[in-house]
Amino acid sequence: MSLSIGSKVPAFTVVDTEKQTITNETIKGQATLILFFPAAFTGVCTKELCSVRDDIAKYNSAKVNVIGISTDTIFTLGKYKEEQGLNFTLASDYNKEVCGAFGSQYVEFVLGMKGTAKRSAFLIDAEGVVKYAEVLESAGDIPNFEAINAAIEGLAVNA
Repeated sequence: MSLSIGSKVPAFTVVDTEKQTITNETIKGQATLILFFPAAFTGVCTKELCSVRDDIAKYNSAKVNVIGISTDTIFTLGKYKEEQGLNFTLASDYNKEVCGAFGSQYVEFVLGMKGTAKRSAFLIDAEGVVKYAEVLESAGDIPNFEAINAAIEGLAVNA
């Protein structure tokens, strides 16, 4: 079962491409958009993450930290980030614990791969409360960024 709006973000730990640890505690104090994605170097993931890259000024001006998380290694994600010019944090859930805690994990993805992250989006406010949650069953779909942006605007109104 995935996280729902109003729930507290679960305890989690991931490592980013700079080998820094990110936890539910380290993101407190600033709104964070967590985007789980199935795999680096794939078409739909690249389209989604490059659209975030191109709109990063919008997130920065709203004071929303963006973190993309997949079950790829930090080394794969580092190369992907470099090749795509991604200007936000990418982190690895290589042990497949965090996507499970968020309810964003395939039992079986494609070609027998198990535990891969489902494409999903979670907007978490500065206090660690989920303000937007979307988990997609089809890896070919992209989160509803219009709804995400409306939720971000809601953060500013309620600040």
